[in-house]
Amino acid sequence: MSGDVIVRMWEVRAVPDRLTDMITWVCDTALPDIEVSPLHIASEVFSSTDHRVVVISKWRSQPVALPEPPAGYAARPPHSWDFTQVDR
Repeated sequence: MSGDVIVRMWEVRAVPDRLTDMITWVCDTALPDIEVSPLHIASEVFSSTDHRVVVISKWRSQPVALPEPPAGYAARPPHSWDFTQVDR
């Protein structure tokens, strides 16, 4: 396994009528706050029809956590997992 790049997957289920607000907050507030880190490589944002928002971010080491979403945006607390690439 290679430990050079850490990929963090962050996922939250938005309150159904707040999905657009959650996406806007992630893209306009949360990501700009972490993307200034010199350890940050790239981030992508995805959404699903069941009101989930997923952020996949790549880091040189020590990923920076996204802040907690604003009150009333999340149906449940966000979850995150870190991955490293498997050499195959």
